[in-house]
Amino acid sequence: MKKRIIHKKQKKLNLLIIISVLSLALLTVSPAYCNDSNNFSSSQAKPVLKLIPANNTGEPGFSKFVLSDENSGALQKIEQYVDLFYTFGGIGAAVLIILMYRHMASKEKELIENPPKDLYPHKIWKKLGLEETNQEKYEITRIRLLTAIPVVCIVLAELLIFEGRIELAIGMHIGILIAFSLSNTVIKDIKVYRIYEALMLLPILRLVNLSMPVFFETTLYTFVFAYGPLLIPLAIIVMHQRNSFEHIGITSKNLLAYTILSIPLGLLLGLGEYMTIHSGYLIPDLSIGNLLKLAFIMVFFVGLTEELIFRSILQTRLEDVLGIREGLIITGILFGFMHSGYGTFYEVLYTGFIGIFIGFAFYKTRSLPFVAILHGFINVFLFGILPHYYLNGWIGF
Repeated sequence: MKKRIIHKKQKKLNLLIIISVLSLALLTVSPAYCNDSNNFSSSQAKPVLKLIPANNTGEPGFSKFVLSDENSGALQKIEQYVDLFYTFGGIGAAVLIILMYRHMASKEKELIENPPKDLYPHKIWKKLGLEETNQEKYEITRIRLLTAIPVVCIVLAELLIFEGRIELAIGMHIGILIAFSLSNTVIKDIKVYRIYEALMLLPILRLVNLSMPVFFETTLYTFVFAYGPLLIPLAIIVMHQRNSFEHIGITSKNLLAYTILSIPLGLLLGLGEYMTIHSGYLIPDLSIGNLLKLAFIMVFFVGLTEELIFRSILQTRLEDVLGIREGLIITGILFGFMHSGYGTFYEVLYTGFIGIFIGFAFYKTRSLPFVAILHGFINVFLFGILPHYYLNGWIGF
């Protein structure tokens, strides 16, 4: 009787997760349709909601809702309501992550407390003619295969974004996310399950980023709304691993030395990326106030969020199961492809290299603050200092 009640609750939670994912999908897809001005005739009188670049820097990946009819008067207020709607959509995505992670964590706890007696029943093993096979070798091969399938799917979804096929990419990320959330019905191996818990954060990161429009004069503050909602569920995930804080890099050891080291490293790595994409600036000038705002947002929102996901959670879990080398390579590849929105494969390759470099630094230091600050300073140079120096002719490329 008790099992039946638990099963019913599980089915309801599965349904809630699917509805939440599809709701987030609606938030993500609708900007693309709003942007399609070809669906409307030039003689149409009523104003049309559409997307335009947020500023004149040409910064990829960010846009702003406006009404196409400049004389629409009070109807311009619709923009503000749309902005608020999408902001709460991002917050709703954070709730979605909490639901999904609680759902998966409960299954993880169940697998730990009641592990399956035999992952490979003897009859099946014998039927496949694998009785003489080294089971340990077979186990690691099976885990690699089960890890490779979702990794390849995520890479393919990012390649669709690279090709500009946003709606198809969104659909693929949604499918991946639903598959992860329901994987407990078929995955009985705790090692694979923990990897899936980490990988599911990547499509969530992409969907949240795509669902957030810009409603400021510059795109800088957008990072707060694109990354801020993710910090709450990430904190819950970290607390779930409270017995292994040092293992996932939660430490203040050598913080001052790492902060100082992050400045020259951030300049070198940021310079290489700037030469690759020639990004626009996110601050109007290099005043102390603007630099501090840029540094705060890039370190405590962008750097901290991405490094928690890629290094503290994903890389750590891959290392624990597949080893250091494979953990570094897989995480680096995914980190590179998650930058496909810039539209140049050189950026994917370069950020993949940066991902492996930062991953190696994390492995050697086991310091999340170090890699988060380093990541943040790379972006400070990339989106703040270097564009201004270049535009003012102080350096040339």
